[in-house]
Amino acid sequence: MSANKDWWVPPEGEGGVSEKLLRKSRESPLVPVGLGGCLLVTAYGIYRLKARGPLKMSLHLIHTRVAAQACAVGTIMLGTVYTMYCDYIKRTAHDAEEK
Repeated sequence: MSANKDWWVPPEGEGGVSEKLLRKSRESPLVPVGLGGCLLVTAYGIYRLKARGPLKMSLHLIHTRVAAQACAVGTIMLGTVYTMYCDYIKRTAHDAEEK
């Protein structure tokens, strides 16, 4: 018995990858920034692959990986600082205005 894949639809709340990315970017706006940064570093690493000169391939890949990780960690740090600002500084100022 073969399954007909034309009739299957995802359950409610579960959409495609683009819907999940849009939902996630609404929840935390720095997710697309981190993804974009990692993709840019990867694209630049691939572009520089031809012009790496005498540098070994493994060393070039290590440098590209470290740059992509630095981009991701930097975005995580920005998100943490933004969250702390919203939770502590902005909330404290808003509470002071209400009193």
